[in-house]
Amino acid sequence: MVESERVESHRAPEPVGAYPHAKRVGDLLFLSGLGPRKRGSREIPGVTLDAAGNVSSYDIEAQCRSVFENVRMVLEDAGTSWDRIVDVTVFLTNMKADFAAFNRLYAEHFAGPGKPYPTRTTVEVTALPTPIAIELKVIATMP
Repeated sequence: MVESERVESHRAPEPVGAYPHAKRVGDLLFLSGLGPRKRGSREIPGVTLDAAGNVSSYDIEAQCRSVFENVRMVLEDAGTSWDRIVDVTVFLTNMKADFAAFNRLYAEHFAGPGKPYPTRTTVEVTALPTPIAIELKVIATMP
């Protein structure tokens, strides 16, 4: 049996299901899918909901920045860092409308000198568990 250690962040948004923020297995850290929500509230940066709780508008750039920050917090609370990310899986709910903006922001945060430049897979999904337009699943190495 492979030993693993559950990781919970006290800064990142609470998981919306029965799973930890991350799990450490040896020298690898596997993050559960993270969205742009804010801890301790129902706030989702860049999302405007109507009276019925449906998304009336959203700003993919605000959501990207927020999800990147949430990933950073989980990594730091686990004892590793952004520059140790080796793989990213991206889930977008509207690839046609959001990919160009996401890809530009992704490059600013992940590509270039001093940045992790991880492998990446980007897929479009019909929906995510909360009214968000993006979720990231990340694998990083531990120091």
